[in-house]
Formats: sequence, C-alpha cells, structure tokens
Amino acid sequence: MSNVKLADINKNYGSFHALKNINLDIAPGEFVVMVGPSGCGKSTLLKTIAGLEDVASGLIEIAGKDVTHEEPGDRGIAMVFQSYALYPHMTVRDNMGFGLRIMKRPAAEIEAAVGKAAKILRIENLLDKKPAQLSGGQRQRVAIGRAITRQPHVFLFDEPLSNLDAALRTQMRVELASLHKALDATMIYVTHDQVEAMTMADRIVVLHAGEIEQVGAPLQLYNNPCNRFVASFLGSPRMNFFEGRVETVTSATARVHLAGLGSVTFNNISEKHGLKTGEQITVGVRPEHFILASDMPVMARGRLRLSEELGRETVLYVAAGALKAIGSDTGTSDVTLLTNLPVALEDDMIDFGFSPEDAYLFGPDGKTITIEKPLRHEHARRAKG
Repeated sequence: MSNVKLADINKNYGSFHALKNINLDIAPGEFVVMVGPSGCGKSTLLKTIAGLEDVASGLIEIAGKDVTHEEPGDRGIAMVFQSYALYPHMTVRDNMGFGLRIMKRPAAEIEAAVGKAAKILRIENLLDKKPAQLSGGQRQRVAIGRAITRQPHVFLFDEPLSNLDAALRTQMRVELASLHKALDATMIYVTHDQVEAMTMADRIVVLHAGEIEQVGAPLQLYNNPCNRFVASFLGSPRMNFFEGRVETVTSATARVHLAGLGSVTFNNISEKHGLKTGEQITVGVRPEHFILASDMPVMARGRLRLSEELGRETVLYVAAGALKAIGSDTGTSDVTLLTNLPVALEDDMIDFGFSPEDAYLFGPDGKTITIEKPLRHEHARRAKG
C-alpha cells in the first residue's frame, strides 16, 4: 500500500487551463473515485499521475517519493484502460506477463505472478486463449490481471467498465470492490458513472472545469453537497431546483417565497449563511424527498405527465403549474418525484409535497447554506490511514 499526494497541480494546453491548483492526499489502501462531467479534467488528472501528461507546476508524490518528472515506468503505477489494450496475437498468459518480461524478470517469477493473478481473478482456464476468444468482461479481467502482476504501488483505472453492458458493469463493480479488499491496494478510478462512484469508493473526488469541488465519502457528498453543482451531479434522478426569493431572514431561519408554493420557512440554515432580504436563491429537493400525500408541510398539485416504472421504484414527471423546476434533465419544467407507491394514471392530477428540513438552500453564489444533514443508511467503511 502506498500514498499519493498531489500538491498545487496545474496543467495547460496552450491557453486552456485544464487543471487548476489541484490538491489531494490519498491514503495507503484507499479506493478513490474521480467523477465529473465530460471535459472536467478527471482523465487528464489521472494521466498526470501516471506520467502520461506533464504538469505545468506542482508536486506528484507516490509512496513518499517525488515522481513529478519521472517516466511512467519509474512511478510504480499500473494503469487499466477503457480499451483493454491487449495484444491480439498473444495468449492471455503472455499478455498478463508482458510487463514483467519487458522488465527482464526471471521466467519462473513471471509464471508465478501470472498464476497468482489468474487465481485472484478466476481466469485460470483462459490462460491459453487469445483476446478474440474472450468476452468483454473476460478481456477486462485480463487487463486487470496484467496490472496485478506488476505489483504496483498504485492502480489507476480510466473508465474501465464503459464498454461493458449494464449487467456486466454491475458484476464487474462487485469484482473490483472484492479485488480491492483482496489486494489491500491503493486504487484511483476515473468514471463518468456516479453509480460506480457511489458503490465502490472510499472517497469521491468531484471535479468541475479543472477544479476539485468537493472530496468525501459517497453518502457524505450525497447528503451534504457543498454547492449546487455537486448536488446536481450526484443523484439519479437529479435534484429538483426551484428559484426563490428571501422575504425575511434571521441567524438560523429564512422565509423564502417560491413561485407556485407561496412562502416557506426554512429552520435549517447555517448561521454563516450571509443572506439578505430580497436576494434570489435556489431551493433544492431530491426526488425521493417529495411524498405523494395531501398532508405534507409544503404542498403542491400537478398533472402526472409521465411515469417510468422501474419495478422497485417509479419515476414521476409532474407538470405542477407555477412550480417549475429549473435546469431539468428532461428539458422541461417538470418536477421529478421518486416513489415506490402505486401511482395515478398519466394526465391525472396528484398531490405531493415535502418537509422543509429535507430541502437544500443554495445562496446567490451557489454554495450550500443549509446545515449538514445526518447521513442516511451509511454503511461502515474501513478506516483509512
């Protein structure tokens, strides 16, 4: 197990500032997942750690050693790519042992390392096959096995499951999580899939426009996003956002006017909120916090425009008149609800509402101004460093 330290990392492509003052400490044995929208810099950051991209300034430290200007092969890392990058003319055995052969390791050592990795990944029966004879999931196991044989300080994964179908992605998520426990290794994983991030990570790093927005345990980020961007990025369906205007405000309370709902009092805002009467703010409500009922503290009524029945739960898209969500995934002003209760037919009118303590308030600068919420359904995670 080895640590990774990034200090004041900057990366430029001409006049484009791709990475901006990145600071991150990764503990030995930690599984860190970097997420963000396309173009946010997550893959670029991973490549700078690997040595595939130079940095304009800053420090990269792996296992206590400054590797900022070291060649990739001297950094003690192994990288697993989205494309598998297997040699088609080689057997699985030869692909997995290729890196060690380049390092001129003894044949017996290579054979032992390949056998050990194949056993961990349960692919002993595939060692004499060629990549063309393998499924996508098997090829990805071989690519991971090739990384394992090198016994690196740090494993780097660049969207390794993107080419797999949904069922296989789920299976491979479990496999990777189990592999992390078996190897007790430091792993850094890049993905655009928040489900992968939420289910596998010890900590998630959310990037946006080349900057780190927030770092924390999955449910910490989900329940307590630091700003509107993080709140909108984590969660599927995404959080609903509504425009509000501050009517009155105290040190811990704000009365906010919401179009379509009237005045709503929020008693859960931070004492450092900095709000002023008349300011425009944003109110966020997660789909699962809207309840189909007629007796909620804050009530709305709307027409059920569309329902997506997913078996365990149903996603509802509701046209609620003056209550309009801003920046919705559907491109409409629908309010999105998530329920496991029987629902009305499409085009029927339904009553729904939420409790103010479940909502989030974001100030004019987009930063969260509600107090931290207790973590819900948090599972115990292994303590790190």
